[in-house]
Amino acid sequence: MILVDSSVWIDYFRGTQSPQTEKLDRLLSSEPISVGDLILTEVLQGFGSERDFNEARRLLTSLLIVELGGQDVAIQAARNFRILRGQGITIRKTIDTVIATRCIESGFILLYSDRDFDPFVHHLGLRSALLET
Repeated sequence: MILVDSSVWIDYFRGTQSPQTEKLDRLLSSEPISVGDLILTEVLQGFGSERDFNEARRLLTSLLIVELGGQDVAIQAARNFRILRGQGITIRKTIDTVIATRCIESGFILLYSDRDFDPFVHHLGLRSALLET
């Protein structure tokens, strides 16, 4: 299963072309993809107009919605943050640690453009959609 991060969805809805948005465009017509519940919030809160909000909501909620948190993921996310910090790497956003950890624990592939996920790929086994599919 491929989970798509808000960093890609935001660029996608803005019409920004990048390797990640082009990949998302291809995946939407060919692969089952999912969106995390917290990612859904991050993306939808950025829309100014009700019309755009509703269009994006319809598209995103037609996908599989994955609950990102929970006690086990929260504890492992804290562990992962501490492991990376111990290597001199500080992740800027807690939500990214939760997203990466949920993907690692569930075997999901993550499509992202936020550099905070790179240490999870290089040090903790997060699978990147640009590298794998």
